[in-house]
Amino acid sequence: MTSPRLPRPRSAGHRDPGDGASGAPRRVMPPPMTPPGSEVTQLYGPEFAADPYGTYERLRHYGALAPVEIAPGVGAMLVTDYRAALDLLHDPETWSKDSRTWMKSAPEDSPVLPMLAWRPNLFFSDGEAHGRYRSAVTDGFERIPAHELRTAVVEFADSLIAKFGEKGEADLMAEYARVLPLMLFNRLFGLPDSYSEQLITALAGVWEGRTAEEASAAGAAFEGYIGELMAAKKQARGEDLTSWFMDHPAGLTDEEVMHQTVITMGAGHEPTANLIANALARMLTDDRYYSTLSGGALTPLDAIHDVLRNEPPIANYSAHFPKRDVYFHGTWIRRGQLVMVSYAAANTQHGRTGPGRSGGASGSGGGSHLAWAAGPHSCPVQQPATLIATTAIERLTAWLSDIELTVRHDELTYRNGPFHRALTCLPARFTPISPDQPGATPWESRESRPLEERRTPATPAR
Repeated sequence: MTSPRLPRPRSAGHRDPGDGASGAPRRVMPPPMTPPGSEVTQLYGPEFAADPYGTYERLRHYGALAPVEIAPGVGAMLVTDYRAALDLLHDPETWSKDSRTWMKSAPEDSPVLPMLAWRPNLFFSDGEAHGRYRSAVTDGFERIPAHELRTAVVEFADSLIAKFGEKGEADLMAEYARVLPLMLFNRLFGLPDSYSEQLITALAGVWEGRTAEEASAAGAAFEGYIGELMAAKKQARGEDLTSWFMDHPAGLTDEEVMHQTVITMGAGHEPTANLIANALARMLTDDRYYSTLSGGALTPLDAIHDVLRNEPPIANYSAHFPKRDVYFHGTWIRRGQLVMVSYAAANTQHGRTGPGRSGGASGSGGGSHLAWAAGPHSCPVQQPATLIATTAIERLTAWLSDIELTVRHDELTYRNGPFHRALTCLPARFTPISPDQPGATPWESRESRPLEERRTPATPAR
């Protein structure tokens, strides 16, 4: 859960950075302190989405950093070297997360602005403010017992599998990986399960809105959801993340609570959904995983570690801005210039590896990577994210033991954009299951529980 696609309304001039783009390098205004006339490579468009690792290989010819364009007219320097990435991520004295100076020169209608615009949250703050925000988030998640988190994931996984189990086919991206985290977060943040569809619909529009009007309407719907959540918790606290943010000793204001809620949902959903889908894509098309669907040597956790090393769900982010002009790993960087870390390029600097072969380590634990970033701004909830993804995959493959993709792995397509590694769809088929068949089913698993255990508890008054 390293980085979010921040949900917020986009301006009327919004367009997807992949719209009409060829993906080939073209001449644009280069980032500051790059040679005039330099060719700046686009990190968007269908060609980049189809082969980002070929792009990273070409970018390494510049050295540890390379000039890139992350959207039309928006340049940045991209760190592709593992050592340089660690040096940047562990040096808050030189590098700031505050993007306000950079925003003064950024196009107001840029599609990447929602990911980079400053807000009072743990992603875009430094020092004491960052410590306050981060402590509220980490302390909140620490109050959720792992077994309760797993139980909730199992419940939502079963309910989704029950919806498409009879069909014998599903788009595991749209019908499972994208939906499950939002159902979970709706509950964790304290609204009844009946609100989950509102959250799913709103954020689907924010991420996938094809027009400025659709995106704006979806952003407004999400703001409405957050407004209802905040109002409910101000009236009556509960055993949920929103209430814990409100009552945390850090003393967050209402605005700060709202922004930590938004960033946590964004950072929690997009990477988790991509992690689930990317790991499933590997498992269901790689013979080394096939037997694991019925108990082989390689497990869903192996697939997750494989993806984190070789195909991180958030490929490029960790936006930083130097506090002064700095000479960094062979490149002069001007104060306030946008510098991003490519987790994908840094992780694969010496080649991509198969399951269990990263640095000779075992499949379930070894091999260093930057998928969670590093340093003071590393992902604060790595263990819950891993637990959610692992449980979601285990539950799906337990119910649908003969599940397989309907296309080869190299035929899968990915969404355009500079930040994520996200599948457009994940089509699969399996032997249909139905509510009336003998033996346990997802329907029976869910409905056999007592009603009081399945009902979302009412928010207690204080």
